[in-house]
Amino acid sequence: MARCPVPPPHRAAEARAAAADFAARLHPAPSARTVQNLLLLSSELVTNAIQHAGAVTALSFKADSRSLHVRVADPSPAHPQSRVPDMSGRTGGFGWPMVLRLAHRVTIRPLGREGKIILAVLPR
Repeated sequence: MARCPVPPPHRAAEARAAAADFAARLHPAPSARTVQNLLLLSSELVTNAIQHAGAVTALSFKADSRSLHVRVADPSPAHPQSRVPDMSGRTGGFGWPMVLRLAHRVTIRPLGREGKIILAVLPR
């Protein structure tokens, strides 16, 4: 089982870079589509944490023979909410539904006043 904690990113691009680096070190390598999904999932989770919780407090990746795991922690105890996407592009609403579509499983673990951890699992 491969594990990879990384410094908390301040931007989605940093999360994508960390995810790409993690995926590049996996053997056997995941498919190109799986890597694209991992990068998009990581980017969306980090973007949501920054926009709605103010920061990412931890980011890590893990892989086993069947799955890739992305774990993002943030300081807000509030759970993500689905909302009607804004087709004008002003207020978003696309990220959380995308996370739910991309991931095989999403788990939210409350940390009380310390925030929460979101764990998203992709099939490998």
